[in-house]
Amino acid sequence: MRLSELSERSGVSTATIKYYLREGLLAPGRQVNTTTADYDESHLRRLRLVRALIQVGRVPVATAREILGHVDDESLGRTIRLGAALWALPQEPEPDDQDPAVRSARREVDQLLADLGWETARELAPLSPVHRSLVAAVATLIRLGYSWDAELLAPYAELMHQVAMRDLDYLETHTSDAERVETAVASAVLFEPVLRALHRLAQEQESARRYGIE
Repeated sequence: MRLSELSERSGVSTATIKYYLREGLLAPGRQVNTTTADYDESHLRRLRLVRALIQVGRVPVATAREILGHVDDESLGRTIRLGAALWALPQEPEPDDQDPAVRSARREVDQLLADLGWETARELAPLSPVHRSLVAAVATLIRLGYSWDAELLAPYAELMHQVAMRDLDYLETHTSDAERVETAVASAVLFEPVLRALHRLAQEQESARRYGIE
């Protein structure tokens, strides 16, 4: 397809597509002649991901370029490639280990991972921004007097493991590793709000079932 068709199908202006090309967010098309390039479905898919990162996720262009670099890095194994791309998304700052609430939260999170037998998560904990975010969130609960410990967190973690299995089942419907990683990154930006909304709707439904709506 030509640039005009790529623009029409993606909903992205030709000027913006040219900007993404200049910034290295979109691979060049196949050169037909000195002034014309041809684009394919992979360009359309990538444009959707770039829009998700920049327009919805408010990810800076430099960060988007880093994320896409991991998406395209075929030298990495599938798990590391996926993890590197997701870790490059904007994350929480490092919690202050001088804070007693942070130290307590870290102990509870470490205990949680041990109780669940999540050995990979334990091994990657020192490097993982996701682990850091969980520690920070639990520390906030503790600081405000909500004592969420490993025992209370475990059933939620087990439910999220079921969600993760669904995620990976869906990723495996895609044919290439690049598509799988692209889908995972897009889902992290676009689908997590859906999960939050479903959680709240489920709470409303269960509350009405238990207590009525009057």
